[in-house]
Amino acid sequence: MQRLALFDLDNTLINLDAAFQVWAGEFADEHYLEREAADWLLALDRVGYPHREVFFSKVRDRFALPEPVDELWNRYRQRMPYLVHCRPEVMNGLSQLRASGWKVAIVTNGTADNQLGKIQQTGLVEAVDAYALSGLEGIRKPDIGLFEVAAQRCGVTLEGGGWMVGDHLVADIGGGQAAGLRTIWIDRGTWVGHDHSADHVVTDVLQAMEILHSKR
Repeated sequence: MQRLALFDLDNTLINLDAAFQVWAGEFADEHYLEREAADWLLALDRVGYPHREVFFSKVRDRFALPEPVDELWNRYRQRMPYLVHCRPEVMNGLSQLRASGWKVAIVTNGTADNQLGKIQQTGLVEAVDAYALSGLEGIRKPDIGLFEVAAQRCGVTLEGGGWMVGDHLVADIGGGQAAGLRTIWIDRGTWVGHDHSADHVVTDVLQAMEILHSKR
């Protein structure tokens, strides 16, 4: 099997939840809301709204905000890239993989400005060989097309196999398997009671990298 490692971005290479918590506090302060508002935002996020337009429609209604939903959503996308961070040890892990002969790419769903901004601001753009963003390609995981784009930009094809690492059982694990990849699921405790067929289960991306290093 070829040394191809595809990684999800949010809550895999970067801790989006921690960044969102900071954003929620800033949002409450900016709009002169009670501190309980930040807790409400966090709770709404945990419910899970993959499309932020829906999320911000609920936010606007809840707090009777004058700004249009599109403006709230745009401000979020502009701010979030400056709140996310990639741990130095994760950056080092990516560097070690590439030094060992692995081709490394990011495969992520999301709007182009938001996801590309995160990749650029964290320095991940220099830490990987390629990236495939749904907002740029018009394809969303679990569609195998997005995995194909990432592989091609690494100079290989999916026929040679490889690995997908991520925290989402459908987009990352299901999509990776459909693409013919072996998978490592980062279990963050958000899929309690769901069955999975990932090849490995870890709780941190560094553990996933250790598994990849063990594959010869």
